[in-house]
Amino acid sequence: MGPASLEDLITAFSRLPGIGFKTAQRLSFYLIKQPREEAAALAQAIVAARDNIHYCSVCYNFTEREMDLCEVCRNSRRNRQLVCVVEEASDVLVLELNQLISGVYHVLGGALSPLNGIRPEDLRIDELVTRVEEDNVSEVILALNASVEGDTTADYLGMRLAPLTKVTRPARGLPVGADLDLADKLTLAHALEGRYSV
Repeated sequence: MGPASLEDLITAFSRLPGIGFKTAQRLSFYLIKQPREEAAALAQAIVAARDNIHYCSVCYNFTEREMDLCEVCRNSRRNRQLVCVVEEASDVLVLELNQLISGVYHVLGGALSPLNGIRPEDLRIDELVTRVEEDNVSEVILALNASVEGDTTADYLGMRLAPLTKVTRPARGLPVGADLDLADKLTLAHALEGRYSV
């Protein structure tokens, strides 16, 4: 097909989530056309991120290796009585970019999935329970993915945390500007369940 090093590069890109063969080809061809310094800078940035990023000792968000706490946990203006629970550290980045949470976070490291063998002890659930107990948390927001796994995890966490604190989930339903005829049955059901008076 082509030079072995090109095939290796395409294969490496193809292993990334969300990158199919065609996109891997386009990225590979693009990089080959760029100056060597640009390709080297990309490679160096990947290695540096892999070597220097680790998890916050409190919430398990991303932080630099030399920092024990992430930027959110170091911020004294954050409401520590409000904990937003997410599945992955990448979810924290989305919420922070939109400045939607005034509290702090707790990253579970995934969602319960009995079919895939992911059980409560495989996630950071015990750490969350301990944190809620020790930090006198007044509310936990379960900002988990709208999926079977996310719902299963939310149900389990609700059962574990309800005796300790208030537990909430973000509302679900139709996005702004959505047409009813384009919505699936589950989205419509959630929208109707979460209806409110006007």
